[in-house]
Amino acid sequence: MIPNHTAIIMDGNGRWAEKRGLPRIFGHQNGVKAVKNIVEAANKHGIKYLTLFTFSIENWNRPSDEINTLMELLVHTLKDEYDDILKKNIKVNAIGELLSLPGDVKSELDYIIKQTSGNDGMTLTLALSYGGRQEILRAVKEISIKVKKETISLDSFDDSLINDHLYTKDLPDVDLLVRTSGEKRISNFLLWQIAYSELYFSNVHWPDFSEEDFTRAIVEFQNRERRFGKTSKQL
Repeated sequence: MIPNHTAIIMDGNGRWAEKRGLPRIFGHQNGVKAVKNIVEAANKHGIKYLTLFTFSIENWNRPSDEINTLMELLVHTLKDEYDDILKKNIKVNAIGELLSLPGDVKSELDYIIKQTSGNDGMTLTLALSYGGRQEILRAVKEISIKVKKETISLDSFDDSLINDHLYTKDLPDVDLLVRTSGEKRISNFLLWQIAYSELYFSNVHWPDFSEEDFTRAIVEFQNRERRFGKTSKQL
């Protein structure tokens, strides 16, 4: 079985560059090449939803010159890949505190989301200025306001109500979460959505993460027994 929704923490760009005695920006630039390869690979494997942790809310704490370079790189990448995304029938989506993004980034992002909204192939979601705890807190605040206004009642408070107030309300739960670079952390990514995800950690830095590496993750997923609280005999 192919994971319906795969999410990736694309880690290791900076360390990849530093290992080669290069500025960190070279790692991010080569990371873009890996993004293109993995998006193509996911599409080829028939993955319906692919979510990429592109820029965390904590990343705003990085040096301003690195942040500016990352934002410029994002704009260039969206423009460069626009035609190919349309050609491949990919629908682009974005989650996170998008209003905090620079104007040119937000404008380019809004444009490609609008232009691909009718595509019915793979949904590519970019997590930008995103934090899992912040997403859940935002959902709880929105629900609390509705309870106070008596738009909804506490009796209707369940998992689906929270899910309907998350950025990912139109996406299914994550089946497979991949993290590159050897780190074994979730890093505040999709905390609600990965409750029953299979976790796969690769030692390969993101710029070197290839289609073969991605396929290994999928094969590993296929070889796991997903019980969802049941016993093996119940499956």
